[in-house]
Amino acid sequence: MSNENPLRNEIVTEEKKTKKKKDSASTLGKSKTLLATPYGLWMAAFIIIPLILVLYYGLTDGNGNFTLDNLSLIANPINRKALWLSLKLSLISTAICLLLAYPLALVLKSMKLKDNSFIVMVVILPMWMNFLLRTIAWQNILEKNGVINTILEALHLPALNIINTPTAIVLGMVYNFLPFMILPIYNTLAKIDDNVINAARDLGANGWVTFKRVIFPLSMPGVISGITMVFVPSLTTFAISTILGGSKIVLIGNIIEQQFQKLGNWNTGSGLSIVLMIFILVSMTLVAKYDKDSEGTNAW
Repeated sequence: MSNENPLRNEIVTEEKKTKKKKDSASTLGKSKTLLATPYGLWMAAFIIIPLILVLYYGLTDGNGNFTLDNLSLIANPINRKALWLSLKLSLISTAICLLLAYPLALVLKSMKLKDNSFIVMVVILPMWMNFLLRTIAWQNILEKNGVINTILEALHLPALNIINTPTAIVLGMVYNFLPFMILPIYNTLAKIDDNVINAARDLGANGWVTFKRVIFPLSMPGVISGITMVFVPSLTTFAISTILGGSKIVLIGNIIEQQFQKLGNWNTGSGLSIVLMIFILVSMTLVAKYDKDSEGTNAW
């Protein structure tokens, strides 16, 4: 009996501890649910409900009958041309952002700054100004009597006719979306252990081989995240093309905006939006495949 009592007391004590842990976990779970409620309401109001409306209008006609005609309008010559031009400019802008952002991210990593928040502040500092104001500023820079042509005229050089051209739109996209490429890549590069790089060099790899076989493959999550975060808004933008492209350059975003704002045709606008969402889903699939741990997006 003397041996059983201590054993029984020990079992009772363990049961109490287990129950206490379960109660604590339950309370914590309820607290998390309560804290997540505002976000759930926000997501329902501004993401789920609008998405349902877009799907409804895009897959129905004016009488509410199911149809795929709104999606097939993307095959219209005007819409198809606008879509391919949007894809072309988006890919060019994304490629330029990648070529500019990756070397800069490497430089920032080599600086070994202890406070990453300083990097974030420097990169997003231009974004503190309103998006439209930044784009209008580029309009003033690129127009015929703008800053660039004024300087060229003072130097007795020929003026540049950039405004209202695809080049102006690409410049606007690169300027506005470049930070979205820099931050994911830098965040991923910063997580690469220097010992891994040193080990490659100790094994005889030169700088190019080390970059090709070690650094770049390990930074792929950030690269894929950056490409997605630049390509998607570039593909769907209409403000940049309106301001810097004028009425001469029409992208698919402009057509969708006109369907909603000027023509009031929600069915056609929603149908074309669904087509764009397909491209976005493809991009998100790439993120899920190459950035499983979301390493490239944690800088935010």
